[in-house]
Amino acid sequence: MKRSKKWLSSALVLSTVAGIAFSTMESGVTPQVAEASSLKIQPVESVSLVQLAVPNTKEAMGKIEELGIDLTHRMHVHNGQIEVDAVVTPSEVAMLKLYGITIKETLITENQLNQRAAERRTAVKQEQKLTAAEETVKILRANHFTNQSETFLYVEAKSTSGAVSSTILTAKWTENGEEKTATLQQIQDAGEYLYHSFMLPVSAIPKNIIIESSLGGSATSPVTEWLGEGKPDKPGKHYVKNFVDHYMDPTEINARIENLVKEYPELAEIVEMPNKTNGYRRQAQATLGTLQNTAVVVTSRDWGHEGGNTISVELKKASVAGAPLSVGTSGNKIIVTLATDDAGNAKSTAKEVVDLLNAEVSDLVSATTYRGNAGNGIVEPATSNLSDNLKAPASVSRDPFTVKAIRIGKHRDGSKPGVLGYSQEHAREWVTPLVSVETAERLLRNYSHDKETKKLVDNLDIFIAPSMNPDGGHYSFYDFNSQRKNMTNHCSPTQSDNGYRNSWGVDLNRNHDVGSAFDGYVGASTTNCLSGTYAGPSEHSEPESRNLVWLTDENPNIKFAMNIHSYGGYFMWSPGAYTPERETLPRPSAGEEAYYWQASDHILKEIKKHRGTVILPSRTGPIPDVLYSAAGNSADHLWYEKGIYAWNFEVGADLWNKETKRWELVGFQPPFEEGHEEAMEFSNGLLGLIDVAYQYSKDKKAPKSSVTPNGGRHENKVEVSFKTSEPATIYYTLDGSRPTFNSQKLALSGTREGPETLTFEKTTTLNWFSVDASKNVENQYEPGNNKKYNTKTFFIK
Repeated sequence: MKRSKKWLSSALVLSTVAGIAFSTMESGVTPQVAEASSLKIQPVESVSLVQLAVPNTKEAMGKIEELGIDLTHRMHVHNGQIEVDAVVTPSEVAMLKLYGITIKETLITENQLNQRAAERRTAVKQEQKLTAAEETVKILRANHFTNQSETFLYVEAKSTSGAVSSTILTAKWTENGEEKTATLQQIQDAGEYLYHSFMLPVSAIPKNIIIESSLGGSATSPVTEWLGEGKPDKPGKHYVKNFVDHYMDPTEINARIENLVKEYPELAEIVEMPNKTNGYRRQAQATLGTLQNTAVVVTSRDWGHEGGNTISVELKKASVAGAPLSVGTSGNKIIVTLATDDAGNAKSTAKEVVDLLNAEVSDLVSATTYRGNAGNGIVEPATSNLSDNLKAPASVSRDPFTVKAIRIGKHRDGSKPGVLGYSQEHAREWVTPLVSVETAERLLRNYSHDKETKKLVDNLDIFIAPSMNPDGGHYSFYDFNSQRKNMTNHCSPTQSDNGYRNSWGVDLNRNHDVGSAFDGYVGASTTNCLSGTYAGPSEHSEPESRNLVWLTDENPNIKFAMNIHSYGGYFMWSPGAYTPERETLPRPSAGEEAYYWQASDHILKEIKKHRGTVILPSRTGPIPDVLYSAAGNSADHLWYEKGIYAWNFEVGADLWNKETKRWELVGFQPPFEEGHEEAMEFSNGLLGLIDVAYQYSKDKKAPKSSVTPNGGRHENKVEVSFKTSEPATIYYTLDGSRPTFNSQKLALSGTREGPETLTFEKTTTLNWFSVDASKNVENQYEPGNNKKYNTKTFFIK
């Protein structure tokens, strides 16, 4: 079905700016000035979550990628500018200003992030102009919905001239007898026109919407409900939930699922993944000196907890004139005696001290000058204890960590369709493991008395991996709240002093092998190891990403997956990446896309049931259509390599403030009261996916399909459209041959549009059949082996 790994005829290499030191990231500072002894060592910088105002150009977004800016998952276009949330340091802010990228608003400071951690500790202890005559307008969707506090009207429309900025689309509708109008916003991404849209609160739901173009085109559509109410729970139904009461670190998470298995051994088991992580551990380090050209960076050979933290280094001036540079040890204390000249003044340079340490005490430590500095300054006396700077309690193991999943099902032998939920690929997303744990608890604790739960557990093979990034997770809880990546440092020695410790690691959701940055796709860095989206030294270089591959390789019955992230309230699927020319990975067929939308409708209704949260239509759909390119993400591996229907949650939808009439973000680590609500509603959603898998397993009914017009004779060329009884992929031929699974598939007509139509300008015989998501084939046709396919001939005079 989907086997090919590479889709580009030649790899496109992204140009990036690598190895930019924080010391040279301030306005007016040059590499030459950085050598001056007047520059002081840069401390570890604080970070803030800010909203950046970015010119809506490829160049501006490219500059953000070059600088390795750590973007969140929340981005939208407002008044012609891209507004994107980012985790930045003061030095990065200074550099961004040089390129016209400014801070619109500081959203969350590091102090506020630390307050979240304190709350947890308390609880735990492309543009083309067309003429007006050629223009057509199509309404993609016209929806109303009601969330916790307001009723909204949302419309998406597309003009064949929409890529031209002067094309203005205006909506008209009637609300309580009064005619209302609104201008639609043009939506573009990476220079490609996607559609126009608007969303406004309304006092009454209109029956119809009219879209008129400034070029003369128009379209009309009825307004329908987005998601709807769904079926209410039965009165008196006993269903237990609310099993999470605080944010949990990965050690707590593992203990929680292990205890569940002990309690329900007949229904659950632990799956230990074979690739252990690097571990929550680091070498001990110290930077001796206050100026860049006099500083010496010392790193222990042993891990900090295995002896590195007991090492100290003293740099002292010889007590006599004309003394040579020397080094000695006393236990784990390293004493460097600095050379003096004939007048008794110290004369040893940083480079000389570094070379001596590496030559004489390399069994204990390694040494470098500061971030590649020549080290030609005279070293000052100093003393420092080495430290790994890790703050987690002893209960958090420093050893390589085993990533675990809980497998739930009455039959866990691969005979039942499998569903996979996995979370915390990004360490700072504290709510996501709670979604996983809450779902596992509900499945097991409601099994004995709730027939709907029993139905799922008896008929499916459910895998839930709450923390795919345990090392980064521990680091986020105890050391650096904004940690996104794992803890494996692939940087060179010049980028490995302890001032960079919060920037090391690999973005696990950029480390996979489909649409990766190594293949020239956009959305990750292969050269800047300090980038928030660093893809690693190679595809699947990290044990954490290899674990996901192993899990799906070992369990080919897995047909559905949900990658749980935060924040922003998105619901997305493949393709997830595009090239610099915005050529996406292959789009799903029209039938597959229809199935994604149908299943999504069910899942999103389940999310809404908890407290009315509505995942917006504008944030639902293929990743490039609603967010940005994410090269090498894990869901693309699952879809293209394994044929798994794979979605991405972004929990933490913005909250509408009725008083200020503004959407307000919730962040990665909201106060637990909000985090709990997010866990509850998205657990509903994960269970909704599991129910989709159940319906898939029970679907034995083959689809039916038809074409319009129904063959026959036609005076001129004819445009043929297909209709199916359910979401189904159409395989067809136009040369009279029997269609097979290798035949052409009916594709989408465009971004966020429905199925394409086929145009025949000469007599053509169309042969086709349809297949639904459950692999039921229309008319019991055996592709290529019998004649039970559909056939129509269109005779063109």
